[in-house]
Amino acid sequence: MRDMMGMLKQAKEMQAKMEAMQEEIANLEATGSSGAGLVSVTLSGKGVMSALKIDPSLLKEDETEILEDLIVAAYNEAKTRIDAVMAEKTQALTAGLPLPPGFKLPF
Repeated sequence: MRDMMGMLKQAKEMQAKMEAMQEEIANLEATGSSGAGLVSVTLSGKGVMSALKIDPSLLKEDETEILEDLIVAAYNEAKTRIDAVMAEKTQALTAGLPLPPGFKLPF
């Protein structure tokens, strides 16, 4: 019975840590850029775009496709940075837990 109580206590502690981590991640911001800084995108920890900056030199009719590609590249860079921070924080939180390979938190 002690083992069960200990497991419940650990589960509650883990839940509290997970909630704190999710709040911390939600408050993160990451910026990605492309085209040597001509386009930059800022994302929140939840993946919501909060800022987009485009250098005026890219605002030409015949360069629409280039601009679209640069925006996508900047977004992807910012998303990769957010994902890396999330993975790092999750790994620190779950250190020592016997989780199956490929298991991702938060769900």
